[in-house]
Amino acid sequence: MFTGIVQGVAHIADIKDLPGLRSFRIEFPEGFAKDLEIGASVAVDGVCLTVTQLHGANAANFDVMQQSLNITTLGSYAHNSRVNVERAARDGAEIGGHPLSGHVDFTARLAAIRQTDNNYVLRIAVPPEWLRYIFAKGYIAVNGASLTIAEVNRAESWFEIWLIPETLRMTVFAEKTVGAALNIEIERSTQVIVDTVHTILSDTLGPLLPALETLLQQQGVDNSRLSGLLESVKNSHR
Repeated sequence: MFTGIVQGVAHIADIKDLPGLRSFRIEFPEGFAKDLEIGASVAVDGVCLTVTQLHGANAANFDVMQQSLNITTLGSYAHNSRVNVERAARDGAEIGGHPLSGHVDFTARLAAIRQTDNNYVLRIAVPPEWLRYIFAKGYIAVNGASLTIAEVNRAESWFEIWLIPETLRMTVFAEKTVGAALNIEIERSTQVIVDTVHTILSDTLGPLLPALETLLQQQGVDNSRLSGLLESVKNSHR
């Protein structure tokens, strides 16, 4: 488990492609790898990776399977790419962000960047099917950093996060440009709640949907906002 508090920026010192996987040698900031052992977990841009080999006090190897390369940004990285890193949380550690598994759900695109006094705002375009798990003031992990969602636009399928100078200093976000791909892990308790509600609605309303839609039409009710929910429930019931 990770806390989403990025502990530093590392860089990829070497890449070797092997059958079915890619091996990265990552060089860490001074002191990051103290007491790091083979088999330990490190989040690399939000992806939980296992140490397979150590190189002195400040570097280690990680093997990444093809599936992880396909569904995260790791497949596009090159020599000297810079990445957010975090060691696995220890028992009793303070959780300054929110609990993360290091299992990336999807990649999103950086749609826009704007700067205000002492703030740096990222607008992130999201595949529509993931929007139901994203709420203003909720948590989300972007490249392994636990962040608070400032705003969500469901019609245009994006959300925004605001970054303070300290977050920019400790992460790679200031280096990202519009169009960059980002690893996203949604907050698990939110996912459980949303999926549970959808299941209950599907089980309860599913058989009643045709009659409900007919009744709304007969009453001349503007059901434009309700129709999306009804369609979602209908699809869940199938």
